[in-house]
Amino acid sequence: MGVVLAGLDVVLAELWEVNKEVVCCGFLGKVLAVVQRFVPYSCWYGVLSYTILLICSDEGRKWYSADIEIQRLVVRSIDAFLDSISSEALQHPLVKDTVADMVEALEGIFQYNSESVVWSASNVVLKMVRIIPSSVLQPHFLKMVCPLTSLLSSRESDVAVSCATALGFILSNLCVKREKEVLEILRKKNAVGKILHNIHDFPGGSMPVVYLKEMVSLFSRILWRWPSFRFCVSDDTKAMEVLGSISLEPDFTTKVAILQLYSTIALTILFDRCLVSSRFNYGLSRSAQISEQGCSRLMKMCCEPLINAIISGMSDWSLVSGKLTKQQISLFGEACRLAMITRWAGEQHNHFWKLGVEKVLLQLLLNNNQETFLSQNLASLDQQIAIANKGGSASPLLFLRPYIWDILGWLATNCAEDFDPKKLGNELNINMLITCACLAFVDSVRTRRLVRQTVNSAMCGTESVCRAVLLMLYSPSKFIASQARSVLCEVLKPHGKEDIKHLLTTLNATSSGDKFTVQDNLQITIYLMRLVCYLALPRYPKHVVKNHGIKTLLAFIKGWLSSPVHIKRSSLAPHLWTSFHEKTCCYDYAGDWEGEDMLLLYGLWGLAELIRQSGSVKNHAHVFANQMDYTSAQLVSQLEEICICDDSYAPGSRWFAAYLLSYFGVYGFPSKLGKRIGEALKENQHTDLKLILRDQEAFNVHGVIVTTRCPPLVPPGKLSPSDISEDVKTRKVCLSSHVDHEVLLKVLDFVYSGYLEAGEDLVKKLKVFARHCKLQSMLQILCRKHPKWGSSFPSFNLIFALGSSGERFWDIILEAEEDHLRQWKCNICCLSVPHIHAHKVILFSSCEYLQALFRSGMRESGSQTIKVPISWKALDRLIEWFYTDELQKPASGCLWDNLDADEKLCELKPYIELCSLAKFWLIGNDLYEDCLRVVMSCLDSAKSLSVKVIQFAAGFSLWELAKVAANHMAPFYYHLRNSGELEELDEELIEMVRVASVRLLQESGHHSS
Repeated sequence: MGVVLAGLDVVLAELWEVNKEVVCCGFLGKVLAVVQRFVPYSCWYGVLSYTILLICSDEGRKWYSADIEIQRLVVRSIDAFLDSISSEALQHPLVKDTVADMVEALEGIFQYNSESVVWSASNVVLKMVRIIPSSVLQPHFLKMVCPLTSLLSSRESDVAVSCATALGFILSNLCVKREKEVLEILRKKNAVGKILHNIHDFPGGSMPVVYLKEMVSLFSRILWRWPSFRFCVSDDTKAMEVLGSISLEPDFTTKVAILQLYSTIALTILFDRCLVSSRFNYGLSRSAQISEQGCSRLMKMCCEPLINAIISGMSDWSLVSGKLTKQQISLFGEACRLAMITRWAGEQHNHFWKLGVEKVLLQLLLNNNQETFLSQNLASLDQQIAIANKGGSASPLLFLRPYIWDILGWLATNCAEDFDPKKLGNELNINMLITCACLAFVDSVRTRRLVRQTVNSAMCGTESVCRAVLLMLYSPSKFIASQARSVLCEVLKPHGKEDIKHLLTTLNATSSGDKFTVQDNLQITIYLMRLVCYLALPRYPKHVVKNHGIKTLLAFIKGWLSSPVHIKRSSLAPHLWTSFHEKTCCYDYAGDWEGEDMLLLYGLWGLAELIRQSGSVKNHAHVFANQMDYTSAQLVSQLEEICICDDSYAPGSRWFAAYLLSYFGVYGFPSKLGKRIGEALKENQHTDLKLILRDQEAFNVHGVIVTTRCPPLVPPGKLSPSDISEDVKTRKVCLSSHVDHEVLLKVLDFVYSGYLEAGEDLVKKLKVFARHCKLQSMLQILCRKHPKWGSSFPSFNLIFALGSSGERFWDIILEAEEDHLRQWKCNICCLSVPHIHAHKVILFSSCEYLQALFRSGMRESGSQTIKVPISWKALDRLIEWFYTDELQKPASGCLWDNLDADEKLCELKPYIELCSLAKFWLIGNDLYEDCLRVVMSCLDSAKSLSVKVIQFAAGFSLWELAKVAANHMAPFYYHLRNSGELEELDEELIEMVRVASVRLLQESGHHSS
């Protein structure tokens, strides 16, 4: 400390020589007063503050000095101050005043931009952000961001590196409320453009590696905060090429930085929903959700360099004294997390296999001992097991095992059916990987009877290996599935049947008595996965049935449905969690195929395998004797409910429910909209198309439904003018002679409702029809193809009917109330008010009011236009709901938070209008409940809107919603009353809020007592 203070003395002495005339006795008096008042170190705050303010201009706190020597001395004084400060001193109130002065001075120095001073000033800023607590610096970040961003283009590497590092630190600690202002500065100063320019110029230049590392790291942080900046790099192939080539260099820290950037780019693309404009119509806004499509966009942008970087990061390593360095651990973590893009099908899989991902994974598993395995060309399973046990027993890379198992599982599940490792020359490596996974699976079986604490400590890794083995056993690849079954069957011999008894006993305990209880989510999940693995092996299904496995699984499923236990996989597998999840506030995560009903999924999967092994339930009733506590009809009803409730169950559970239904003679994908549209086929009203069989038997159908759901049945060429009868509204189509009465009836059932019921004999004919008409989802379920992990559940969606496919059958116009959309133009008609062309059959299937109107025979029933008493935004959402059974959601998360009060109210108003219309038009509870949930959710995050919402609700006579708004206003009743904000409400509404406030006080008093 003495040396530092001596240095500060020298600085002040030099300042005296430079500016004697300004420094007066007041300066010494201030120093003396500070020294007398505070502990010794605090005098330097006063000295420093006075030194900086001494040379301030008179224009507020704007600091400026053209004297280079003064600039240098100020920088040196700040530097000495930062060196002298202690952790205790950082908590002193004087620090805040001093920091403000320092920032003002540094800002002035940067504005003068003297090359001889900027370098030392940038280093001081970097030291400042590292030493001064971010809570103290937070108010001054904006002043620091602007000059630091400007200096990113400096050709002095030390200056650019210091500024990039300091900016990265600031962005990492920036509070949310300042994000918008910092974003404007970054845009104005073209921060991303400068960074990309620096990346472009790096190859062949004189800049050190640390320069690129800090630029890349800063870019990652910017993308993390503001994902929209990814558009700057999405088409920048040169930057991607540079990053791809540098990622192969040996420097670990640079590799980590580049992989982090790749990860951030990947996540900002996959978690893209928050960037989608809420004005997008219908299905477009949903296409950017995390999905195979999102991953596909990423792959188109940077597939090859990305995969190269991942493989390089996972393969370039060596042990130092038997351990990994921290840099290597960081590199592995980034590479493995990014390799999880294997979860999606796509071109990336070809690149992974091409670059030898199986060899890299084997290196990580066997601690680089796979060379021994390959050199010996070991073919026997016993030899493989010996090598696996030797190489993996004391590996320092055990922390990577969960990633390795996940990557292996995703690779297996996304393989093509004809995947042939022999052609790739990697058969031995893949066989060894399968053996390693199966051995780890068996180890989890062996440890089941250990002390509970010991089991739980190892079970997180067990979940990943069980999943990997499960996905390999049910892989589309015949090679991988066959090899996995062969190896697992062999290594399980001493343990399999005993373990099955233990699994079934444990699962039975969850549903014993009248209650369904799960004591350990992780354990039960693993046990269910293990049971499903056993059922993939030929020798175990009969043993499971013999031990009442069907009864156990039925009881488990029934218990779960009565008392659901929701589990996120990230809670069972900690390696999946990343801090990016905190930034996905405006994203409804829908990527996990198992969602939060993992237990239900594996229960259904196990039951489906048992039934598949036995054939259809009707033909093998003896197998299920005494194993079902309730009738087949009850089970079918429950399975249909799982399929229908898309907002309650994940795609995986719905897929296996539909798969199970096929063994009960029900083929297809039941849905709410399908059930409603299916009624239109029975009622035979407003039909406009005749399907004529060979024997001239005719079926009256709705053209829009048939052409949208099964286009090959009515190709456009078949609807020629000669096929139109005298009644212009009715068209005729003659079908092929191969289509008979019974087949057509079942096909129409599927087209209208999404599913059909048929016996085995009729199914054969239906398969032929489905192939001919390219009804892939119908064909898959008729053939009882095993659900592919990750595949989306087929939806009943008529949205394309609003496009060209349904244009021929438009028969009604819905007209919205006039609003600010004055320049409305329609390409179809001359109406100048907001409207949409639609189809009566789709509208009246979901709306009792329209049903009654169209059937009434009154003048309005024949009108071509219906005026809907809602705005265009509300009508837009209503039409989407009619055609998809899905309600377009408003802005959420950070998008919602960044809207002002008027914009939020504008977002909410359409849903309030739809609540009212749903009641008036008798549309049913679904639309009303969905809209009510939207409004309530928005009020939870913006209670200030409650005053306006309660007014809107009362105006529409939505008293339930008005009470909700009143409850949100209750805690602030007295504040609202005293501020006069309640004056715009009528007495009835004010009384409603007052009553809610009194009730809240009474409840709080009751709870406190």
